[in-house]
Amino acid sequence: MPGPGQWQDGWWSGARRVESTNFGPRPEGSQVSLVLLHHISLPPEEFGGPYVEQFFTNRLDPAGHPYFATIADVQVSAHFFLRRDGEVVQFVSGEARAWHAGLSAWQGRGNCNDYSIGIELEGSDSQPFAPQQYLALWPLLQAICGAYPITAMAGHEHVAPGRKTDPGPYFDWRELARRFPGLELPAQVTA
Repeated sequence: MPGPGQWQDGWWSGARRVESTNFGPRPEGSQVSLVLLHHISLPPEEFGGPYVEQFFTNRLDPAGHPYFATIADVQVSAHFFLRRDGEVVQFVSGEARAWHAGLSAWQGRGNCNDYSIGIELEGSDSQPFAPQQYLALWPLLQAICGAYPITAMAGHEHVAPGRKTDPGPYFDWRELARRFPGLELPAQVTA
């Protein structure tokens, strides 16, 4: 797995690059300081297949599954997607503002998309993540922390409480805290 320094224009060499058009510029003077963790499965509770990539690149066929018709016109993205087998896919440069957090706030500061990097893990609230995902996540987080002045990591559930639940009850926050002891984490994670 490539090390922390292997970046070019916000693209990490350890990821397969699949460019999304669902992004914009970060506000001038905005520094990336937060990593936001999410989970996604398309269709819900099903893993594998091309659907997340299609969704983040506006190519999801609304007729492909009844659920797809409800989200086919939504334009979202994340910087990274970690498949169940540990493959890392990057959709948006870390220098750009991906559309992953929506209405959100961290420590009283709104618009988390402006200053965060979003990582989607293929998963759901109802089952554990695969060990291969963690084996890929730790070097990815190390690489992000080496490239950007990251001060905190949180879940979508922490920046949009009541609206979002991801990365969910199975995410290993204790191991994340052990591996990244200097970072601010949500209070309920460190309690």
